[in-house]
Amino acid sequence: MRKIIEIQKKLLPDMIQTLEKRYEIMHRIFTAGTIGRRTLATCVNLTERVLRSELEVLRTQGLLEIGTTGMTLSDEGKQLVEEMEPMVKELFGLTDLEEQVRRTFGLKRVVIVPGDSDESDLVKQEMGRAGSRVLWESLSSGDIVAVMGGTTMARMASHFTAPTQLRDNWFVPARGGLGESVDYQASTIASELAKRTGARYRMLHVPDHLSEEAYQTLMQEPNVREVVDMIRGARIVLHGIGDAMTMAQRRKVNEETMDSLVKDGALAEAFGYYFDRTGKVVHRMATAGMRLEDIEAAGIVIGIAGGSSKGEAIASVLRFGHDDILVTDEAGAKEALRH
Repeated sequence: MRKIIEIQKKLLPDMIQTLEKRYEIMHRIFTAGTIGRRTLATCVNLTERVLRSELEVLRTQGLLEIGTTGMTLSDEGKQLVEEMEPMVKELFGLTDLEEQVRRTFGLKRVVIVPGDSDESDLVKQEMGRAGSRVLWESLSSGDIVAVMGGTTMARMASHFTAPTQLRDNWFVPARGGLGESVDYQASTIASELAKRTGARYRMLHVPDHLSEEAYQTLMQEPNVREVVDMIRGARIVLHGIGDAMTMAQRRKVNEETMDSLVKDGALAEAFGYYFDRTGKVVHRMATAGMRLEDIEAAGIVIGIAGGSSKGEAIASVLRFGHDDILVTDEAGAKEALRH
């Protein structure tokens, strides 16, 4: 396929440009579900006049439906977008970028979506869709899946579907709650994944940040202990990646700890641990959830994070060396390679 694409680029450059443009239009609609023309024009950086012409071509081909609420892809259009994805990755150079990231950080698999999720919520949605597909492909009957919280994890859960009911699987929160929006808590995301697929789930009704004394007390509670044991036996772990200082502020750590994180060069946070540039753990939070040794023992660890602002944090966590699969966006991948 690569050779054919290179020949087409040389002989028919206009055709390739048209293909890329129309794919981007269809992909944006596919990701959004339904979208208005003005919003779409902004997303694909086209004037409304040019976009109107392209939309008419797609509508005539039976790939697009235009209604009062906006534009949606037909079933044929959705199928075409999915079938084109491997070829488009070659066109955009994402296949080479995936391999470069995979080799650099010693991963088993890397999935990269076009764009920068810092600049477009649609890119974050597409990252969530890609993450849900990776999760489905990784699942085996009887697996326990531990999932962290966050907006990207929530997007992943909203896209997750399974062709068969997952009655033998469990979804559990990897950690307690941060006390922020309930929609982004790990327990909510675990329940959403289970409800969408007929799987079972457990919730962990404890704060994420605990004092040592509170931690020891909670571990004596049989109900908490039962859920924690299940979490720590998960075969699959899904986690996001955050900027160290941002996550420390969200967890409301004290000033002394903040100073210590700065002094130790903390750049990234994942699963309650803080990492420096080399991937070394420089700080950990007492938690009733998943511990470092549980991450190391898990069968598959999947990181889902993107955006140019997180590139350095992504590189830091990947150098820790226990992620197997990374789902990210183009901007996050390029920035990670620079660090």
